[in-house]
Amino acid sequence: MPNYPHYLARLQDATRKYWNKPALNNIGGETFAYKDMATQIEKFHIFFEKIGVKKGEKIALCARNGARWGMSYLAVNTYEAVIVPILNDFTPDSVDALVEHSESIGLFTNADKWAKLDITKMPALRFVIDVDNWTLLYSNDPSIDAALSSNEDDFKAKWPDGYGPDNVVFPTDNWDDLSTINYTSGSTGNPKGVMLTYRNFSANVDYSQRNVPASDEYSMVSMLPMAHMYGLVIEFIYPLCNGTGIYWMGKTPTPAALLKAFADVKPYLLVTVPLVMEKIFRSKIKPIVDKPAVKFLSKVPLVNQIIFKKVRSGLIEAFGGNVQQFIMGGAALNPEVEKWFRYIKLPYLVGYGMTEACPLLAYEHYSKYVPGSCGKAVDCAAVRIDSEDPQHVPGEIQAKGENICIGYFKNPEASANAFTEDGFLRTGDLGIMDEQGNIFIRGRSKNMILSSSGQNIYPEELEAIVNNQDFVMECVVVDRGGKLVALVLLDQQAIAKSLLDKEAQSDIPENIRKGANRQLPAYSQIAKVELVDKPFEKTPKMSIKRFLYT
Repeated sequence: MPNYPHYLARLQDATRKYWNKPALNNIGGETFAYKDMATQIEKFHIFFEKIGVKKGEKIALCARNGARWGMSYLAVNTYEAVIVPILNDFTPDSVDALVEHSESIGLFTNADKWAKLDITKMPALRFVIDVDNWTLLYSNDPSIDAALSSNEDDFKAKWPDGYGPDNVVFPTDNWDDLSTINYTSGSTGNPKGVMLTYRNFSANVDYSQRNVPASDEYSMVSMLPMAHMYGLVIEFIYPLCNGTGIYWMGKTPTPAALLKAFADVKPYLLVTVPLVMEKIFRSKIKPIVDKPAVKFLSKVPLVNQIIFKKVRSGLIEAFGGNVQQFIMGGAALNPEVEKWFRYIKLPYLVGYGMTEACPLLAYEHYSKYVPGSCGKAVDCAAVRIDSEDPQHVPGEIQAKGENICIGYFKNPEASANAFTEDGFLRTGDLGIMDEQGNIFIRGRSKNMILSSSGQNIYPEELEAIVNNQDFVMECVVVDRGGKLVALVLLDQQAIAKSLLDKEAQSDIPENIRKGANRQLPAYSQIAKVELVDKPFEKTPKMSIKRFLYT
């Protein structure tokens, strides 16, 4: 047995202790206390048992973020059926395919999503439940309709004296049982459903509780997709297990609505991606530090610290005033932005994870965080660099531990290829590790470009430099016939504010190229800058879908 608690034991204890405290909340909408959450979970357990759902059978969940999403997930998870969270942004065809591939017998979704799905492509489905009101959208047996209709009466019959804190009992003798299948993409060809156990979740919840302690006095604004492992574990399960109230925005919020939510909820933690923080830097910090007077004073000792403190305080206040750490992941932080975050002493860090690690692989408290790194390996996993000289020569990052998945569902070839002979997960990421154990990611192995001179070129490093050039919003560097081309989306608002004439604007691409090349070695010079007219398509982690542009 592990020397740390099962996460369902933590959830059980939190539910009993904070029975009347708000647990799951939709901002501007429904609020459910721990007792409401526990009661609904028990009602679903009674329903599942009555219709004959067996332990280990699969139930999919594809719906909008929200409090009822959370209850649906936990109802299945604590019943010991296998939950299959599917990103709501996946196309209907992809959802059809993944529900079928996962062998799901049930589906929780929204009515408008269900209207776009094709039941003939999901023949194993026995029932479909509307997340918004717990009604049936579909069943293949009248007895299922009857079971849901009588659910309230069945609940009262089972608990005639009422359902209280002591009645909440979640299973914990299932460490190595399959808990969740999480699909890393919406591919309809050969999908990769990551198989995660209760042990995997428990290890990361324990690590998070020890290194970023949650509290019943804290609140969390959940913004990431809940069907994505980062949002599921870090913005939902881990804080909920210690009494933290979770608040969802629902649909994609406007910047004004988001700032109001932060002001109202006052979250203790902000979990996001570097792209969001880079946008905040450009809109909130850069205009201030670019002022001539501020530029001058920022070079004056002591005075600059007063200025930086004021900028930091203003930024933290904009997020509600209680943020203890800004945790980023999914990509590297722009070095120029990171430099200013260091100047103003923002409590930020960049971590590292992946679905297969449920999701954490590396983290470091902001007070010890080394710029440019993604922290140190979590203590529930061993992380190594597959290189003859791991401190200087990039190699594949590989990991083995309590939080690592057991393979891919119904995909033995992918499962076999995912692990080394001695059981280490092949992450596909390239990196180095310094003497202190700090991990520095150099890029994805499949993204690496081999130059004609034999040099390894990591496009992510070039993109960080291109992104620092004036008027660049975002970019992707690709190999075109042996030449490096930067695809660039311009910041039209910044161009408009600059008051450049048309001739000067036409020089922007070439100025970007020259400015970047002044910082790049000869073997990785940008040959051309091509402009794109719309934002790059992104994954749920807000990483650019690079394969679409190569």
